[in-house]
Amino acid sequence: MNNKYEVLQTLTDAKIVAVIRGKHAEEAIQLSKAAAEGGIQAIEVTYTTPNAADIFRALEQTDVLLGAGSVLDPETARQAMLAGARFIVSPHFNQDIAILCNRYSVPYLPGCMTISDMVKALEAGCDVLKLFPASHFEPSFIRSIKGPLPNVNVMPTGGVNLDNVTEWLEAGAVAVGIASDLNKAYQKGGYQAVVNHSQSYVEKCAK
Repeated sequence: MNNKYEVLQTLTDAKIVAVIRGKHAEEAIQLSKAAAEGGIQAIEVTYTTPNAADIFRALEQTDVLLGAGSVLDPETARQAMLAGARFIVSPHFNQDIAILCNRYSVPYLPGCMTISDMVKALEAGCDVLKLFPASHFEPSFIRSIKGPLPNVNVMPTGGVNLDNVTEWLEAGAVAVGIASDLNKAYQKGGYQAVVNHSQSYVEKCAK
């Protein structure tokens, strides 16, 4: 799956992106496999996890869409692509990452909080923007920004949970990123707890 728009379609069809942050590579691998077993079809492996490239290699045989998160510069973005990342996510907008991703037809989802950020990202060819941290906003914010920017596609991340995920999607989010919920489940109940929690998200978003 190398076509940029096929990746974006898969991402938005999935609706849920599991943002995987592990204390080490093995924990991230277990979190990723559990999320996939629970039905989540898109996984964002963050580069705050040690040896993130090893995680991509360990997951290359899984039937999920793999992306790289917490990417701060084009050097890391290129490394992630070579390791197998099919989309790149940042906590901010970076023009150089946008240029690199466009060069290789890889979707770039930058973190944006303001209309100015969003317009810059749209002008740089970004098709889906990460609203981050979403905990600073209400779901109605998406409707507000679609007034001046009706073509914007938003993926809230940070603060999305089982209590508000449906509200975010109904407000117009094309997908949501979930992170701390899965980590909390893993710390409390291990692998199976993440599987169960992921299934709950999938079931809720399918309604």
